[in-house]
Amino acid sequence: MEITWFNEKPKDCVVTLAAGNITLNKPATTFFENAYSVMLGLEKNKHLLVIKPLSKEDAMRHDIPDKNKYRITVRSSYSRVTNKAFMEEISNMYEIRLDDETHKFKATWDYKEQILVVNLKEEI
Repeated sequence: MEITWFNEKPKDCVVTLAAGNITLNKPATTFFENAYSVMLGLEKNKHLLVIKPLSKEDAMRHDIPDKNKYRITVRSSYSRVTNKAFMEEISNMYEIRLDDETHKFKATWDYKEQILVVNLKEEI
């Protein structure tokens, strides 16, 4: 008997943008399980949203200004960063309507830079 065992393929990292928050699905959350806070950034010309996890040690150092660090809530099946001003910035900059609907985007983990990169051109 020749049996081929089923292996579920890894699920994609998906980031959902809403009017006041960014939600990461479970596969994306795995990279933030030990995050104390995060840094949020945009690469404007390439339409990229970047999320960098910070450990407690990194977050408590004073080389990163407090205004650049944002709280992340990590749960077993998702994580969320709430920041209405940042979401308004994304909405205005990339003309993404977030006030009445959410938008989902594919994301990838950059192992070298230790950041989650969300391509705002690849809505799913």
